[in-house]
Amino acid sequence: MKVVALILAGGQGTRLGVLTENIAKPAIPFGGKYRIIDFTLSNCVNSGIYTVGVLTQYKPHVLNQHIGIGKHWDLDRKDGGLTILPPYTAMHESDWYRGTADAVTQNIDFADQYLPQLVLILSGDHVYAMDYNEILEFHVGKNADGTIACMEVPISEASRFGLMVTDPDWRIVDFQEKPKVPKSNLASLGIYVFRWDFLREVLLEDEKDPNSSHDFGRDIIPKLVSRDGVRLYAFRFDGYWRDVGTLPSYWETNLELTRPLPLFNLYDPSWSFYTHTEEMPPAYISESAQVVESLVSEGAEIFGKVENSVIFQGVEIGDNAVIRRSVIMTRCKVMEGAVIENAIIAERSIIGRNVKIGLGEDKPSEYDPRIYYGGITVVGFDTVIPDGVEIGKNVVIGNGVREEDFTDKTIPSGGFVFKKKVGG
Repeated sequence: MKVVALILAGGQGTRLGVLTENIAKPAIPFGGKYRIIDFTLSNCVNSGIYTVGVLTQYKPHVLNQHIGIGKHWDLDRKDGGLTILPPYTAMHESDWYRGTADAVTQNIDFADQYLPQLVLILSGDHVYAMDYNEILEFHVGKNADGTIACMEVPISEASRFGLMVTDPDWRIVDFQEKPKVPKSNLASLGIYVFRWDFLREVLLEDEKDPNSSHDFGRDIIPKLVSRDGVRLYAFRFDGYWRDVGTLPSYWETNLELTRPLPLFNLYDPSWSFYTHTEEMPPAYISESAQVVESLVSEGAEIFGKVENSVIFQGVEIGDNAVIRRSVIMTRCKVMEGAVIENAIIAERSIIGRNVKIGLGEDKPSEYDPRIYYGGITVVGFDTVIPDGVEIGKNVVIGNGVREEDFTDKTIPSGGFVFKKKVGG
């Protein structure tokens, strides 16, 4: 059965703050050496799906460079393979996808050329392992028009998701998109299977609807649930799946990898995760170093103490430096005597000597408490923290910040520092 996978990878990910200021959410580094989109791409390959379109949009340069022609996922193929699908300017249309459904509509011609029977719609910004053959077989077995992968979530969190209400045969009878009062705790994972001829017709119809936002969750799924005769089913997924769309969830999901028995297995030889990354020598841990329940990637050099943290490739941690419950991304340098707790340090940043990060009491962010919360301090990409600076909790230090941008050696909890504008 011919299947085409379309990965929605154009999301801005505004809830990740400075981490997505200059790159798309699916390109955010994760787990020591990966980027978030690696998991969806690897799931495709491990499931035997080799015709993949990646629909990009928001600041795609890093993402495009990372995935290239799909060589590192064995997707550089003449028959099918990986294709990057950015928005394009039509005669009367914007060059910006108007919604998730519109992104697929704009690429109908791409899918058509492969004459698929089924199309698999995926998100490029979740961390999970799934054999897509299971949902495909379920879909075919139910003779469904569409199937939505779902999982049960705590009822206290249900309002964050699109929710399904099903009959005993798992046929969807009601749908709520992020309701204040949920009728169910069966949450959509943003993974859909459709008969292509059916979805194609639905998308072209939706394109003509002036009242539609052209989104699967807000428009397509509710319309299909309410339409007589449509066979729409929920596929219950019991495996590992995480939405890393907020700073606390991103931080927590990384730190889950440091548990003695991680919930997410990166080491299963039967289900490998692939990535495009720089070749580096093995990690070096000095005789004076201490590493406790942490993930340390190749090329890292550890001279200090690391506890319950994820250390990416090429990170340098100096003598007497202490890292606790933190994510330190690729090529960062943490100088002698620095102490970092409950923090995310983005790529290529330098933390000066005797810097303290994550101190003091937990105060709300003065910059944006909707994004920066949970006691987590975030340091952006390519930033330099001068020697001796002390930084509290829920602090954000922007991308590209330098010594001259600091007006004080103490940044209290809830504070922020951003690069000064030229002439400002």
